[in-house]
Amino acid sequence: MRFPKPHLSLWQILNMNFGFFGIQYSFGLQQANMSPIYQYLGAIEANLPLLWLAGPITGLLVQPIIGALSDRTDSRWGRRTPYFMIGALLCSIGLLFMPFSPTLWFAASLLWILDAANNVTMEPYRAYVSDRLNPPQHALGFLTQSAFTGLAQTLAYLTPTLLVLAGMDKDALSGNNIPQITVIAFLIGAVFSITTVWWSVHTTPELPLSPEELAAIRAQPTGMKATLAEIASAIREMPPTMRQLWWMKLFQWYGMLCYWIYIVPALARSIFDTSDPASQGFRDASLLNGQIGGFYNFIAFVAALAMIPFTRRFGPRIVHALCLTAAGIGMWCLPGIQNKVWLFLPMMGVGLAWASIMGNPYILLAGSIPPERAGVYMGIFNMFIVLPMIIQMLTLPLYYDSLLGGDPRHVIQLAGVLLLIAAGLTLRIRSASSPAVTVVNT
Repeated sequence: MRFPKPHLSLWQILNMNFGFFGIQYSFGLQQANMSPIYQYLGAIEANLPLLWLAGPITGLLVQPIIGALSDRTDSRWGRRTPYFMIGALLCSIGLLFMPFSPTLWFAASLLWILDAANNVTMEPYRAYVSDRLNPPQHALGFLTQSAFTGLAQTLAYLTPTLLVLAGMDKDALSGNNIPQITVIAFLIGAVFSITTVWWSVHTTPELPLSPEELAAIRAQPTGMKATLAEIASAIREMPPTMRQLWWMKLFQWYGMLCYWIYIVPALARSIFDTSDPASQGFRDASLLNGQIGGFYNFIAFVAALAMIPFTRRFGPRIVHALCLTAAGIGMWCLPGIQNKVWLFLPMMGVGLAWASIMGNPYILLAGSIPPERAGVYMGIFNMFIVLPMIIQMLTLPLYYDSLLGGDPRHVIQLAGVLLLIAAGLTLRIRSASSPAVTVVNT
């Protein structure tokens, strides 16, 4: 058996999770900018979900395989480190080239590469946190990770606005009709992606495996066939808590993707009364989305840390349901707001939900899975994110015009309804393990 893991201080946990800042800065750039970039390059509004397919499909294919491989890896650099370092490097390259895309097909193709790189990084990183911490520190570890998500995405959303405040022209365009402030934001993301992950690896390396763990890894069959067999076995033996989480995440992620894809077109109509991607009003809507997105991510950053004692007292299930409810109500009200200032009120609910989404479900998960299979189960758990996204992307274009009237504001209200349903389903989850929701002071 492994010797007891060392108890980490708060500073050590912050260092360990700092790499998540770079990963989530990249995701924040995609959430805030990919729909506008596609429309700048000529995309049709109803087809936007299809152009976002890269992330879910690469996640569906890559993350379970990478997670299973990392469970079986024995290298001089560790089990997880080779995967998230390589993924971070490829992510930086994708961010570097994205804003220079000359055509729509080029941008869509590059997003496949970028998302594949992010997916190579993501689940081994979550498994690394689970590996490094004892169960009583899981809540602190994953909610700290959630806090870095909020901070990173706050800056990702706000970077174009900060560049304008620094003196850049918000209407200055590059040769491919993409605003120059967007180009600079992606270049900054390319730097953050690799440097922050390197810092975490440097300051908080993986724990060495015990002789028993090494023997168990080396005794396992290798190769892609064995990896796929391990994934299939893990799915068959999935813990009951994890199965219950699927239904909540189906509605949760379908709704969140509706919001991310259509928030800029919705703001363009409700605030600036335009649907023309070439208009100044549409560019202003993109900039406004950066501001309200930065605000809700800042709320998520603060809430993730403030949430720790509430999660300890009431459990992640209750806290998550309340946060999703706040976001659902906020999204339903959002399209009816025509004053920019009042937009920030519903964003508080979205921020609470985002903090909870990135932390509390993983606390429930980490307490229910066997530690030796953390990588493969973290990868499979990502399927609970990407499958709802794929379903959304394939189904929403079918009823966008007929049921939603071709109006992106109605998509945002649909997102609110779906999050309310997810909140109800959260209350039905029963966790078989309690240690993961206990927090100790550091």
